[in-house]
Amino acid sequence: MKRRNFLQLSAIAGVGLTLPMSGLLNGCATHNEHSQEFKNLISGLLKDWSDGMLKVQINNPSNLDIHGALGCPSCSHIHGRCMDAVYPFLYMADKTGEEKYVEGAKLVMTWAENNVSQENGAWTVIKNPKSWKGITIFGAIALAEALHYHGHVLDEETRNAWTKRLEKAGDYIYKTFTIDFTNINYPGTAVYGLNLIGDVVNRKDFKAKSKKLASQVKAYFTENESFLFGECKKSSSKLSEKGLHGVDLGYNVEETLNSLVMYAVKQKDEELLQILTKSLNSHLEFMLPDGAWDNSWGNRMYKWSYWGSRTCDGSQPAFGMMADINPAFGIAAVKNTELLQRCTADGLIHGGPGFIEAGIPPCVHHTFTHAKPLAALLDHWEHLPEINANTNLPRTNADGVKHFKDLDVYLFARGDWRGTVSAYDAEYHYKYDYRQASGGALGVLYHNKVGLLCAASMAEYALVEKNNQQVQPNKDICLTPRVEVFKDDVWYTNLYDLPATVASKDENNTIELLANIQLKDVDRKVVEQTAADFKINYKSSVDKMEVTVKTDQNITAPTAFVLPIISPNKEVVTQINETEFTIQKPEGLVTVKSNSPIKIKEIQGNRTFNMVPGVEAIPFEAFFKEQQKELRISILVS
Repeated sequence: MKRRNFLQLSAIAGVGLTLPMSGLLNGCATHNEHSQEFKNLISGLLKDWSDGMLKVQINNPSNLDIHGALGCPSCSHIHGRCMDAVYPFLYMADKTGEEKYVEGAKLVMTWAENNVSQENGAWTVIKNPKSWKGITIFGAIALAEALHYHGHVLDEETRNAWTKRLEKAGDYIYKTFTIDFTNINYPGTAVYGLNLIGDVVNRKDFKAKSKKLASQVKAYFTENESFLFGECKKSSSKLSEKGLHGVDLGYNVEETLNSLVMYAVKQKDEELLQILTKSLNSHLEFMLPDGAWDNSWGNRMYKWSYWGSRTCDGSQPAFGMMADINPAFGIAAVKNTELLQRCTADGLIHGGPGFIEAGIPPCVHHTFTHAKPLAALLDHWEHLPEINANTNLPRTNADGVKHFKDLDVYLFARGDWRGTVSAYDAEYHYKYDYRQASGGALGVLYHNKVGLLCAASMAEYALVEKNNQQVQPNKDICLTPRVEVFKDDVWYTNLYDLPATVASKDENNTIELLANIQLKDVDRKVVEQTAADFKINYKSSVDKMEVTVKTDQNITAPTAFVLPIISPNKEVVTQINETEFTIQKPEGLVTVKSNSPIKIKEIQGNRTFNMVPGVEAIPFEAFFKEQQKELRISILVS
């Protein structure tokens, strides 16, 4: 792939770029030695992950059902996509000369051929031949990259056999994939996949189909902010009641945008590059200062793991390859990689920052998928722009309120506070509600000094994809801050109030976001015979974050505001009095105060843990007192 030329990208005004044209021209030079610290981080992490995967690889020739597969420390089944590891394994074999990596690559391919390979060229997500075959595109890309860059480390017989198998997979994708046959991540990824496979096996028809899909995908970006949409079941692909599309940040930044950028750069599709530049800028607004992806509101946030999405690849290629367009793209790739490193133990990525402290075993799926983009970055290193580690992320420098019209989501920043309030009402599934942060809920609260303080979970944890999610340990307690009441053992909360509205103002150095909400059950029925209509006012100043909940109606059932605070189990929690708690974090003291008594919900042990987004928390709750019409909770950091 030759270095791209952005000379004709003259129509990029107004998309949030920070480089003048001279910067774009300078960025076109090839840097033989650049971003060495980032390269060392990637190289070390890729070796750590590759060795971690080899440790769990099953070598049992007497049992072909498992021989060659990657065993999973957390799941009772084999993940059908574990053959994706063929790419990082062959990369490591090429760079180190160590035979163990070649053997690892051959073993995962042997397992795949014995267990999930189909006559039509597809691979299945589990051993059942009737299971989902769309994942063929991901395995095919991994195999194509492996053969293209590192096939020379294989013996001729193996290389020829794998090349023939790749062409069969390409045939399946070519015949099956259309732009709208399922969630957009599949045809979007096939844009790059078919082009790459076409080069490796010399099939012009594959490349022609790739070009057609690339032309069609340009219609899948939202009107105002160019978010990639289409993450929803085809049967529910209509607009939401608010007229919003199905958007999932995790799938977009970690999978589809990667492939679209790699295609657009390779083919010099300048129209698509312009669209992608604006889209990447919009998505980047949701990266937190620590490199986390804020997918609290996303359509498929049931797979949100703070650093990204559980079964996607990782955001490094898209942002790294476009770093000369906007230096913040480069630092995004760095920061997210550093976060992945912090979530790694014993050679495997854990599904969130709280897994290691909580003793929750990791799912190996995270590692074999996220290893691929690191190998891709290293294989493209001489074509990458320099990564400027001194650049700041947009949310690091942010101040004020930003409303994303295409999502009905608000970001706010004042002083060290960063937060997300969501009234996004698009649903992933037409029948079942996998409720992300909505209903005027606080999706994320972050403080630059002490880090993550609040993070949404699903309203009720569900194994939406039972083969791709871990079972929730202990009692499921929702982590999304909310108003709630239980009436006749039915849970009513603003999280199910999809028509909720939010308005904002920024005056006198204080940001206010006012949500008008109703308490509803999962079937969207409003609670009766007690207060149902509330206003939630999120107020942020430099000194503190304050949440005020008001109602004009009579409260006749115990009604509370629940505020789960993210806190690993080693942090000391102190009750000062009935209305005040403190949490001692390594970087500072967090104080939670209320004008009503605060208590901790009943939990097992001293913390609750939630798989989304993989953190431990203390679920504080403050109840309205009798005749009380206003409940106020403050959060301070010192």
